[in-house]
Amino acid sequence: MSLHSAGPRIRVVLANDVEVVVHGLAQMLAPYSDIIEVVDLDVALEDPSGPTADITLYDTFSQGQADGDGIDLTLEDDRGGRLVVFSWNTEPDLIQKALQKGARGYLTKSLPAAELVAALQEIHTGQIVVQPGPDHHPTDPVGGDWPGRTKGLTAREAEVISLVSQGLPNHEIAVRCRLSINSVKSYIRTSYRKMGVSTRAQAVRWGIEHGMLPRRDRPGHQEQERSRTGG
Repeated sequence: MSLHSAGPRIRVVLANDVEVVVHGLAQMLAPYSDIIEVVDLDVALEDPSGPTADITLYDTFSQGQADGDGIDLTLEDDRGGRLVVFSWNTEPDLIQKALQKGARGYLTKSLPAAELVAALQEIHTGQIVVQPGPDHHPTDPVGGDWPGRTKGLTAREAEVISLVSQGLPNHEIAVRCRLSINSVKSYIRTSYRKMGVSTRAQAVRWGIEHGMLPRRDRPGHQEQERSRTGG
């Protein structure tokens, strides 16, 4: 894949409620501002007649995978253009499920920024792009950001602690992250050591203080939360 900057910029919405994640993605794309224009999600949701996007980049951090309801609600909003899943969970069944639901791409977070932008360009032209390929072995993200990174948390650990901070029990975290219950417990143990905490209550407080919670004031968030909880 190669980059080209001819023509109008591609308008991209970054769909995630965790501010650190959104800012990290925006910074990752900033060097390619001649190709990509990042559209503010809040403005788009507040004003139905306001900015629309060509592509919605759906970052799965802390908000469920392609087999969950979050992506369905995002797909329902046609102002977001083509939806592309951005995740480190690259199991073939998740990729297939996303494409069946209507996603136009599935991109691994191990992509360098230039390759991510090139993939978005191809999707913008109408192609369906899946990166990783079939022989890909998942790794931690090489770009973007996540809460707790400066404290030593890996992206996987940060997502688990984000869900702990939201009050989810271990078995729900395992389902949300597509991990075994033993893996969830292992991530929690290693995270606790890095965070300097020993109890779940302390971990929740740490998560709140370090930006682990999604924004509750974002337009549309309450609808998504009601769908997730069945309320």
